Amino acid sequence: MASMIFINLPIRDLAASMAYYKALGFDHNPQFTDETAACIVISDTIFVMVLTHDKFKQFSSTPIPDPLTHTQALYALSCDSRAAVDAIAEAGIKAGGRETREKQDYGFMYSRAIADIDGHVWEYVWMDMSQMPSE
Repeated sequence: MASMIFINLPIRDLAASMAYYKALGFDHNPQFTDETAACIVISDTIFVMVLTHDKFKQFSSTPIPDPLTHTQALYALSCDSRAAVDAIAEAGIKAGGRETREKQDYGFMYSRAIADIDGHVWEYVWMDMSQMPSE
């Protein structure tokens, strides 16, 4: 069985977060969704659990930092092409996210960083390893 990853994110408004990720083309799994949390399905092996602050606090006793003012982590998600990077980045911006830095284009790698509506930064990346410089 392939390893799976579940990213748990504290969010302020569950309905708004679900709408944001739906606008990016992701669905949710109703089996793991209630009034305090939703399981956003990125792929067969990648899931984002968006959790209200009260729900998130059930899993961590440390304070929840504000991702609008403090970087918690950067979540990188690979895409199939440059166009796919641009499409998901633009969908994120249109759904209320914001670009956090200039596009990065190294020829063999292209990426954009978009903060979701809660400030969590997603880096959308395309790479062509056959074009990666040898040094």
